[in-house]
Amino acid sequence: MLKFTVKSIARIALAAAALVLLPAAHAQFKQTGLFGEDEDFIALRDAARNDDAEKTDRIASRLSNYAIDSYVNYYRLKTRLKSASEAEIRAFLARYDGTAIADRLRNDWLLELGRMRDWTTFDEQYPQFALDDDTQLKCYALMSRISKGQQVAAEARALLVVPKYYGDACVDLLTMLAETAQFDENDLWEQVRLAAEVNNLPLARQLTALVDLTMVEQVAIAINQPALTAAYGPGSGRAAHEAYLIALGRLAKTSPEQAAYALSNNGAALAQQEQAQAWAQIALPASLNLVPEAADYWRRANGSRLSLEAHQWRARAALRAGDWKQVGVAIDAMPGRLRNDVTWIYWSARSLNEQGQNEVAQQMFASIADQTNFYGQLAIEETGRKITIPLSAAKATPAEVGAMAVNAGLRRALKFFAMNLRFEGTREWNWELRRMSERQHLAAAEFARQNNVLDRMVNTSDRTRTEVDFEQRFPTPFRDIMHVNTQRLGIDMAWVYGLIRQESRFIMDARSHVGASGLMQIMPATAKWVANKIGFGNFVPGRVNEIDTNILLGTNYLNIVLGDLDGSQALASAAYNAGPNRPRAWRATLPGPVEGAIFAETIPFSETRGYVKNVLSNATYYAALFDGQPQSLKARLGTVAPK
Repeated sequence: MLKFTVKSIARIALAAAALVLLPAAHAQFKQTGLFGEDEDFIALRDAARNDDAEKTDRIASRLSNYAIDSYVNYYRLKTRLKSASEAEIRAFLARYDGTAIADRLRNDWLLELGRMRDWTTFDEQYPQFALDDDTQLKCYALMSRISKGQQVAAEARALLVVPKYYGDACVDLLTMLAETAQFDENDLWEQVRLAAEVNNLPLARQLTALVDLTMVEQVAIAINQPALTAAYGPGSGRAAHEAYLIALGRLAKTSPEQAAYALSNNGAALAQQEQAQAWAQIALPASLNLVPEAADYWRRANGSRLSLEAHQWRARAALRAGDWKQVGVAIDAMPGRLRNDVTWIYWSARSLNEQGQNEVAQQMFASIADQTNFYGQLAIEETGRKITIPLSAAKATPAEVGAMAVNAGLRRALKFFAMNLRFEGTREWNWELRRMSERQHLAAAEFARQNNVLDRMVNTSDRTRTEVDFEQRFPTPFRDIMHVNTQRLGIDMAWVYGLIRQESRFIMDARSHVGASGLMQIMPATAKWVANKIGFGNFVPGRVNEIDTNILLGTNYLNIVLGDLDGSQALASAAYNAGPNRPRAWRATLPGPVEGAIFAETIPFSETRGYVKNVLSNATYYAALFDGQPQSLKARLGTVAPK
C-alpha cells in the first residue's frame, strides 16, 4: 500500500500541476523559442524513420541533455542496429530495463537476430519481449524450433492466417515447413489461395514455387486473367486444378454469376472435395458483394477448408438469407478462436433460440450479458432486460491520482501528447497500464481527464471490468454547444456523442489518414458542401477544427444523411463512415426487411461494420446517462428494408 508524507504529497501536487499546464505551456514556449529541443527531437525521429544514420547522429548530438534521453539514444542506436555491437545493445536494454522503449528495441533486435538466424541469442531474448505482438517474431520463434528438430505444423497453421502480417519472416517459415515436410501440398495450396484471396500476387507466386515451380506463371495468369483460366476449364493434375480454383475466386470478385456458370459447366472434372473448395472460392466474394445466391454457394461449399474471413462470411450470408439453421451450422464449423468470440456466441444463441432450443440459448446470452459492448447489450435484451448504467465505482482519490502524476511513463506520454506525437504518447501510456490494477486504471483515467487527454481517459477507463465509471467512459465535452445544435435540428444528442466517441475519441485536433478533421472528423469537401447548403457564408477550410464550427457542420451533415435514409441511425452511421451511396447499395441487395443488428453485422466493409456497431452501442449508453432510464439497443437499430 502506498504511503505519502506531507512533503511527498506536496511534490506530487506540484508535479501534477505542472503536467496539467503542459499543453498551454507548450504553446507559450513555442512562441519564445524555448522548445527548440522539441523541434530537434521531432527532426531526430523523422531522420531515424528514414534510416538516415548520419543525420540522426548529428541531431542526437544536440540533444545530449534532452528530457527523454531514452528515445534519443534509441533512435541513434536503431539506425545502425545492423552494425552495433551486442554489448552496446545489451547496455541500452539494461539501462532502460522495464520501459516501453527498451521493449521496442528488443523487438527490433529480435527481428535482426531472426534474420541472421542467431537462434541462441534469439531464444534468450524472445521470452523477455513483453508485448509479444509481432507476427514476424512468432514466425522466427517457430523457425528456431524447427532448426532444433521440433514439430510446429499445428502452431504454424494457427498462426499463418493473415498474409498482410507475414513479412519476410513468415515466408521463410513457410519455406522451412515445406523443406522439412511439416507442411504438405494441401497446406501450401491453402496458403496460395489465401494470398490470392487478399490480392497479394508476389506472395502467391513465392508460395506456388514452394509447391510446384512449374505452375508459377499459370497461377499468375489465374490471378490476373481469371476469365481466361475459367473459360479453359480445370486442366489435368492437382496444380492445374488449384490454379482453376484461384481463377474462380478472382473472377467471382467482379462477377459471381459468371464464376458460378463456369464451375457448373466444368465442375465434373474436379474431385468432390475440389468442387466444394471451388464453391467456397466463389461464395466468399459473392458474400462480400452481397449477392443473394451467396448462401446457396456456401451450402455447396460444405466440407471445404476456409480462411477466418470465409468462415465468418458463411455465417453472415446465412443471416442475410434468414436461414437460422445454416447460421448455426456455419458457426459450429468455425475454429475455436472465432466460435468463442462474443459476436458468434450471440448469433449462435440466436440460431438456437430461433430453432426452439430456448434454454441453451438463454444460458449463452447470460454468458456474455456482462460485456459492455454491442453484443453484450443485445444479449441483455434477449434475457428480457433493458440496458442501464452500472453503479459507479468510488472516484479516484487525490492520492491515487497523485501517484499517476509521478509515474515516469505517463509523464513521458503527456510530453509526447503536448508535442502532438500521439503514436509515441499512446505507446508510453499503454505500457504503464499493463501493470496497473483497476483502481489504478480509474486514477490514470482521471489523470488523463485533468490533462485534457480524453481519448486516453476513455481507453483507460474502458479496461476495467469490476470497478467501472461510465462518466469517464462516456464523456460529454462541449455539451452546451452540442445541446444547442442537436435541439435546433431535432436529432438525438446521444447518437451524436456516440458517433464522436467512435470518430475521434474527443481528440480536438484529430486528423485521419484521408484528411478528415476535428471532433467529428469532417472531410474538407463535405465541410464545404454542408457550409454552402446551410448558408454558412464566412466558412473557410481552416475553420473546420474550431469546436463550434466542427459541431455545427457535423450535426448538420448527420441530419441531412439521416433524413435521406428514412431516419435510420444504423444506415446514417454507415453513411457517415463510408459515404451515403454505399449503405443505399447495401440495403438494395437485401431479400426483405431485416433487423438492424443483421444489417450491421453484414456490412461488407470491416471498418464500417465495426463503426456502426460501436456508434450505436455508444449511443445507447449515452442515452441511459442522459435520460436516467433503461434503454433498448434493438429499438435504436430498428429494421432495415430494401428500397
